[in-house]
Amino acid sequence: MTTPVCTSASEAATSARQTFPNATYPSFTSYVRARQPVLLRTARSLTANPSDAEDLLQTALTKTYVAWERIEDHRALDGYVRRALLNTRTSQWRKRKVDEFACDELPEPEPAPGRQDDPAEQQALHDAMWRAIMRLPARQRAMVVLRYYEDLSEVQTAEVLGVSVGTVKSAVSRALGKLREDPELGLVR
Repeated sequence: MTTPVCTSASEAATSARQTFPNATYPSFTSYVRARQPVLLRTARSLTANPSDAEDLLQTALTKTYVAWERIEDHRALDGYVRRALLNTRTSQWRKRKVDEFACDELPEPEPAPGRQDDPAEQQALHDAMWRAIMRLPARQRAMVVLRYYEDLSEVQTAEVLGVSVGTVKSAVSRALGKLREDPELGLVR
């Protein structure tokens, strides 16, 4: 995909018509006729596409036409037009958008063996796990959540709930046994 080149040229041409409504420069016309092939080669060296090169040259020549009366040394016109070509191309390059390209394969990493990377499957497992945890008795549910979701140690869990460490160990063990036997989690595995 290429960046349109003519936008600044059309703006410059409109400005030129407003500023100099009846201005015609025969010397500009003769300059363009004489130097167009050389300037087009320069424009082609700045772009990858011949059509873009023609548009780039047209934009640079429009800018030159607008400034024709201000250019004091007409012997340096090639340099002026080349600088206009380069500045215009640099402006286009800075404004360009990042292209998106279609490819045969999605640029996603392969899932590790035994690991589910499908977001829908992960969400289904997450929902099933929470439903199973909600079916646990309140005390076991609190211990499982503190121990595995809040990542507290057995001692910290015991302190938060005001029970002994042995109570936390046995209650969590029974809760995990119930979760292993839960039929809904068996279907998701």
